Amino acid sequence: MSVDSLRAVRDRLLPMLEVTVDRYRTRVPRGYPHLIDTPEQGVVGMEIDASHALFVTSDGDDLFAEIYRRSPRTDNRSGAGREKFGGTPFNDRRPLDRDVTDQELRNLLADLMSYFNSQPNLIHITDD
Repeated sequence: MSVDSLRAVRDRLLPMLEVTVDRYRTRVPRGYPHLIDTPEQGVVGMEIDASHALFVTSDGDDLFAEIYRRSPRTDNRSGAGREKFGGTPFNDRRPLDRDVTDQELRNLLADLMSYFNSQPNLIHITDD
């Protein structure tokens, strides 16, 4: 049942991912972005670079949105009273409804791209 739900989400999410991949192809390290399209194995999504990815996954029963990112190595929010380690991986796993809307899918993609675009010293983020 969940694979059918994942295929339904895939049919709506894949065009959004393809547009993002085309727009960011010249802004990311060589070899990226990767488009992952394997709903039979329970994963649909993309890796924009080695430190930023969005996957819609299925565990057999439920659907999840997983946003993987690393925090920047330079972070001004660290201080003597609050230690924050740069480069720490963070995996944000959110449950998805079977009837997820297109707007919710766009918001997930926008979350990922906001993390990617707000990296320190990232160039070409406004080129189009």
